[in-house]
Parts: sequence; C-alpha cells; structure tokens
Amino acid sequence: MTASVQPSGFILIVDDTPTNISVLAQTLRQAGLAIRIANDGVGALEQVKREQPALILLDVQMPVMDGFETCRRLKADNTTSHIPIIFMTALSDKASRVKGLSMGAVDYIPKPFEQDEVLARVQVHLQLKNLTDQLEERVEERTRELQNAQVQLVQQEKLATLGQLIAGVAHEINNPMACIANNIEPAYEYIQDLSELIGLYQKHYSDPAPEISELLANRDINFALQDLPRLLDSMDLSAQRIRDISVSLRNFSRSDTNTKQAVDIHEGLDSTLVILGHRIKSSGERPEIMVEKRYSNLPEVACFPSALNQVFMNILANALDALEAVEEPMILIETKVVGDSSVDIEIADNGPGLTALIKQRLFEPLFTTKPIGKGTGLGLSISRQIIVEQHQGRIECFSAPGEGCKFVISLPVGNSDEHNSYQPIAAIA
Repeated sequence: MTASVQPSGFILIVDDTPTNISVLAQTLRQAGLAIRIANDGVGALEQVKREQPALILLDVQMPVMDGFETCRRLKADNTTSHIPIIFMTALSDKASRVKGLSMGAVDYIPKPFEQDEVLARVQVHLQLKNLTDQLEERVEERTRELQNAQVQLVQQEKLATLGQLIAGVAHEINNPMACIANNIEPAYEYIQDLSELIGLYQKHYSDPAPEISELLANRDINFALQDLPRLLDSMDLSAQRIRDISVSLRNFSRSDTNTKQAVDIHEGLDSTLVILGHRIKSSGERPEIMVEKRYSNLPEVACFPSALNQVFMNILANALDALEAVEEPMILIETKVVGDSSVDIEIADNGPGLTALIKQRLFEPLFTTKPIGKGTGLGLSISRQIIVEQHQGRIECFSAPGEGCKFVISLPVGNSDEHNSYQPIAAIA
C-alpha cells in the first residue's frame, strides 16, 4: 500500500447513498484523513465555495445535479479547477469513463468499493497533488528569482552606462568651463584699463579727427563701457551655473565601491534636482514646478551613493511626469531623523494620484502605466531592490485618486557588517 500522505486540507465525499458514505468515511478516517460530506452536486459546490478540499470523491449518479455536471462546473472555475476529482460509479462502460476523464477527473473508483483500493488511489492522488503544488511553488520561486536577476542586470548595465556617459560629459564640460571661468577676472582688468585709457583720450583730445567723431556718433561708447562689466558679471554667473551642473553630474554618477560610503543625502537630492532642472522650468502651458525642500539636520548615511541617486532620479522623474497637466504643480521633499538608527526621505507631488490597483502593482517588474516607448516599467522595481536588498531599508507609496502621491524611503544610518558589502549580480541570479 502507498505510504500515508497527510494533506493540508480534507477529502470531500459527494454521494447520495448513506451506505457508500459510511464505508468511505470509515476507511479514510482510519487512515488519519479528515473528511467532509455532501449529499449532492449542489451541496458539493456550496461546500467547495466555503472551503476548498484537497481532493473530491464524486459520485456520478445523483439527483438534482449529477457528478458530470458538478465536475464541469468545478473545472470551469479558475479558483477550483486545480482540485483533483476521483469519480465513483457503478457505470462500467468505456464511454462513461472516457467522458469523466475528458472533463478533468484524475481517476475512477468502481462500485462496489474495495476499501484497500479506495485508500490506495486516494493516497496516490494526494501525493501527486502535493508534488504538483511543490513544483508549482518552486517554479514561481524560480520565476521571481529570474525576474529579480533580470532587473538587477538591467539596473547594473543602466547605472554603468549612465555613469560613464555623465562622467564623460562632466569631464568634457569641465575643461572649457575652467578656461572661461579663469579668464573672466583678467577680462575685468583689461576692460578697466581700456575704459581708463578711453576716458583719458576723451579728456585730453576733445577734438578728434572726423573719422573718430563719426564713429562716436554712430556708437554709444559710454553705454558700452558701462555695460561691459555687467556682461562679464552675467558670464561669471553662467559659468558658475555650469560648474554647479558639472559638479552635480559628477556627484550623481560617482562610482560605488564594494563597500558603503557615508554620504550627505541632501547632496544626492540636490544633484538630482539640478540634473532635472530643465524639466522643472515652465514648458508650454505648464507653469514652473515649485520644489519645496524641508531638510532636517541629518547624519551621514552609509550607502551606495550612485545607486541611491538613481532611486531619487526615478521617483522625481515619475513625479514630474505626473505633474504635466496640473495647474499649480508642486513637489515637496522632506527629510527627517527617525529614532536613533534611521532616516526618512519623503518625496510628494500634488498630481492626480494612483488607484488602489495601480498602487498594488507599482513595484512589479515591467509594470508601467505609461504609453509604449515612454517607460520600461523597471524604474520603481529597481528602486525597490536598491532600497530593500542593497540598503536593507524600506520604500512605500501612499496615494489615492485626486490626492497626489508620496514615496517614503527609510534608510538605516549605520553600516552593519552583515550587509556592508555590495552583492554581485551573479550571486543573486
């Protein structure tokens, strides 16, 4: 006899004959199996709706609703189609057996019953169900692992490519920018010297040649002398602005080492805002997006800086997308210390908000609400992995239709030995 299998559920016996029920119930109970009883197909469907069995022993010939119709309804419902069904019948013709098996039954037990045969068949199919459930669970687990590995590979490639690109752009900007910035101060001095020289000429040679007089009449030299320093001031401010952008690019794309680094979270947020500055400014009919920063006095946080900056980029970029049609768009960034060992970063917008269904799937790989070509569905999935798996933190979304959207990122401040090293992608796959 097959070794005893203890199912997590119960066996549902569906039969309208008390003698059959008594024999089956006694046999199964003696083997340590839990049972429930239904006297017809309608009762069986109601019982399954309340609580699903591990297996169903289903009589074929019953009043009101026979076994074939009961089986058909169970198999047509996605929530019950997986339950194994064994038909019990005195019908011995081949057509009846084929009909039952074609409807999804796993086996037939002929009447009158042989108790050992009944128990052996039940045990076999319980074991098969257990193995099938374990296999499906393992397949789902491996699918999740492969999805995570795929997302992390995309993340690593994306960060590496983005980092190289930004670092290269920052380097190329830096050299000519340094030349401009370093030459502004001498230009001030040269203009001052020329201004003094022209002033002396005007003082001591008040009756210039006709050609010079004609040029002075057609050119506002005095205005030019007054405006040149202002032009240089504007150039100096622009050069400083480009320097700030270059520094922000380098900070954003800073190379992560194999260990966490203690960094200023606000520096990463500010660098990300500088890079997204062109999207914050007014565009077409949309006004400029107001960004309010409420920064607390945070300690330095041990993290992988460029990966964390990528999270800020993903969340802020999504917020900017959500504000395209808002009349008075606003983003609020707030930081705070929580307890003695963690910090919170909150990024909120006053956009249209999210439905409960979208919010539920928000961090799933490849899920996106954007049109084809506008989003990959990986940004928030990657962000969750960076926060949860690389930093042992937490990321949550709070939103409702018409109430905007707020992401809360919680990060531990310290550097735990257990999670101090960067995990290679291959080790997770």
